[in-house]
Amino acid sequence: MGRNPGQGRRPGPAPAPAHARPHQQRRTPRTPRTPPPAPALPMTDGYRHEPGPGPRLRADVVDVYIVRGAWGQPQPSRAPQLLLIKRAKPPLLGTWHPVMGHIEPGERAWQAAAREASEETALNVWAPPCAGFFALEQVHPFYIAALDCVVLSPRFLALVEPPWEPTLNHEHSAARWVQLDEAHSHVTWPGQRAALAEIRDALSRSPSPHSRPHADPGRQHAAPMTLDLLRLPPPTR
Repeated sequence: MGRNPGQGRRPGPAPAPAHARPHQQRRTPRTPRTPPPAPALPMTDGYRHEPGPGPRLRADVVDVYIVRGAWGQPQPSRAPQLLLIKRAKPPLLGTWHPVMGHIEPGERAWQAAAREASEETALNVWAPPCAGFFALEQVHPFYIAALDCVVLSPRFLALVEPPWEPTLNHEHSAARWVQLDEAHSHVTWPGQRAALAEIRDALSRSPSPHSRPHADPGRQHAAPMTLDLLRLPPPTR
């Protein structure tokens, strides 16, 4: 009795017909390569392998810095000024701050910033005399011991033109303008001084130091290059 040619062979895919085209040839699937294990890094004695209990992390507070200047004039008559408002209620009673507020449920941070600017100063950041509304890159980190939480507060910038003046609500008792270059000595917290440094740097990165940050694409004024990347467009309805 003759031997079956297939006897003794390991099972496998049937060979393709001799007349099969290249794309019809059966290919043996490749075994995926397993990457080598990452080298173990030495563990520092001062750190735990897994995080333990600690303060809560939250990001539901926004800061809005309102800066007034003659952005449309090649040689403005006055230097940019920062608006500071005085808190009328504890726990920050009597201290001077930029606009600050909480993000409400369903809001995005930039929406909360626009709303707080409107509520606390009556500024509409999407219309003149506001020349531009911007999301700063850095956030304001701070710790609240009474709540045992770390807050990461998004920061925003609104540029306005004179003679705009704020209309305060019940949360604040007074307002004042200070020179932007000197504002660091008038604010309360180190994180606010860091925000002012970022604002001054962004305003300085302009082809023309006194060019206006245009609020819409149709304007011909050049905007600071850094601020162009941070500009917030008006919301679509």
